[in-house]
Amino acid sequence: MYYFIGIKGAGMSALAVILKQLGNTVVGSDLDKHFFTEEELVKNNIPMYVYNKDNISNLDKNYTIIKGASIKEDHEELVEAKKLGFKILEYNEMLGIMTSDFKTICVAGCHGKTTTTNMLALALKNQGVNYLIGDGSGSALSDNRYFALEACEYQRHFLAYHPYYAIITNIDLDHVDYYKNMDDIIDAFTEYSNNASYMVIANGDDDNVRKIKFKKDVVYYGLGDNNDVRATNIIYNTDGISFDINCYGHFDLPIYGEGQLMDAIAVITLCYLERIDYKEVYNNLKEFVGAKRRFTEKVVGNNIIIDDYAHHPKEVDTTISAIKQKYPDKKIVIIFQPHTYSRTKEFANDLVNVFNKVDATYLLDIHPAREKQDDYPGITSDIIINKLDKGYHINIDEASKLSKYDNTVFAFMSPNDINKLESDLIELLKK
Repeated sequence: MYYFIGIKGAGMSALAVILKQLGNTVVGSDLDKHFFTEEELVKNNIPMYVYNKDNISNLDKNYTIIKGASIKEDHEELVEAKKLGFKILEYNEMLGIMTSDFKTICVAGCHGKTTTTNMLALALKNQGVNYLIGDGSGSALSDNRYFALEACEYQRHFLAYHPYYAIITNIDLDHVDYYKNMDDIIDAFTEYSNNASYMVIANGDDDNVRKIKFKKDVVYYGLGDNNDVRATNIIYNTDGISFDINCYGHFDLPIYGEGQLMDAIAVITLCYLERIDYKEVYNNLKEFVGAKRRFTEKVVGNNIIIDDYAHHPKEVDTTISAIKQKYPDKKIVIIFQPHTYSRTKEFANDLVNVFNKVDATYLLDIHPAREKQDDYPGITSDIIINKLDKGYHINIDEASKLSKYDNTVFAFMSPNDINKLESDLIELLKK
């Protein structure tokens, strides 16, 4: 029996669903606010309560408490659980236990984890695969052979896992509130890769990945000639990307931008190593529609609304490239909420360079997450806006600022909930 504190978190909700489907009793609590991750929890009949220490006081002592990464030590439910002597596990500790039970494929990297894990679950669907994806998706059967797991590098959480295969999609400077520098991040990924019991599958086009001195066997994938598995004869068009894999065959898939191409090559590499039939892999990946909040599209008249999780400059740039591939004749307007003061301070100039590639950019105030404004004096969205050619401030209730555009792709980018602004714009465009 498991009780989740912070059950609506993307990873937490997926883990809750998995444990429920494996036959466990699962309940949890969170804020009295709607999150897109609730859909799967409701579908799996998992009760959700509003945070209150009485939830713990009234709980059967046989429950194990699963603590989300965002839950602070002074959280009322966590304090009560400790006082009453409940067994408490961090989210990544619980996952670490589960990774020993299956042929686990961990997908790590600073960008592309969610999409790659989503593709992996699709490619292996006929082979028996459990999966936990960072968009809140989770599924499991006890007799499945594989476990595809999105493995987050934040605070070295992925070091708790026991992968059979360790995939590395890329290594970049991120989580600057925790990691000291690039060397610190590379050290973490080195330790993660050495936890693989069988093999590492690594992006060989990434300079930082190439700096790792692997102790395990490694297969490099990418576009360069120095990779073991590589894509050639690449053609980008408005319907997707076609390409050849040197050791497998030809693919034409409904994917967009070099980022999704690299994600697909990683998955194809895994399938090749597992000797899965080429036609099966091809046909499964043809069904790819994307993960939740990753290039999720809605059509409103001659406008396109895209909802995307991007918050790092490289992720934003990848999404912009995908938009330009799929909609070359439309204007592009970005609506962006910076995530954390530390990330905004570190990447302000990089974001300026990326946003200047589009027709206009509208920025909301910074979402603080775990940080406080007092610790970052002078760090606001204005440090980006003031350097943009066409940059503007916008509030969550100011969709009217966007309604003047037509024949436009509106890309809403943030890991935070800015759905009201998006929904308001859709209603204005319909009118």
